[in-house]
Amino acid sequence: MATAAKSDATRRDFLYIATGAVGAVAAASAVWPLIDQMNPDASTLALASIEFDLSPIEVGQMVTIKWRGLPVFVRNRTEAEVESAKTVPLDELRDPETDEARTKSGHENWLIMLASCTHLGCIPTANAGDYTVVSSNGNQGGWFCPCHGSHYDTAGRIRKGPAPKNLVVPPYAFLSDTTVQIG
Repeated sequence: MATAAKSDATRRDFLYIATGAVGAVAAASAVWPLIDQMNPDASTLALASIEFDLSPIEVGQMVTIKWRGLPVFVRNRTEAEVESAKTVPLDELRDPETDEARTKSGHENWLIMLASCTHLGCIPTANAGDYTVVSSNGNQGGWFCPCHGSHYDTAGRIRKGPAPKNLVVPPYAFLSDTTVQIG
């Protein structure tokens, strides 16, 4: 009789474990769609990064492109603009960041940043403001946000006005000398 009681206990233990395992699998199967629906949409992932050809942009020229629905400034800076940005003492900057931190080594002439003022999101005007570089072609570099008076230098750093931060540099990498991948 002791063998029959032991056999019932073993069978009961197995039934408890099997029921718990089936319940855990059922719960995971019910919860997985809820977790999976939080992943980004495929169309969003498709826009996560873009490749852009830099070869048509002349020295001193800037274009505005779209990435993730946001405007992005891509500027081929002149040597005077690069030098102007490098010589600014960091203690004069509200949001201290070197020019080297905002560009890629070997491609210091290329400045890529979001075209959105960090004050209220307006789009700054290029080649304007108090921190442009005067050259034979006229004023170059620098940005001015006319909505509230923020002035950015030739590296997109806030120098004057209500904006609290520099223009944001998105993640980017050079795939070749003429192609950049943003995102």
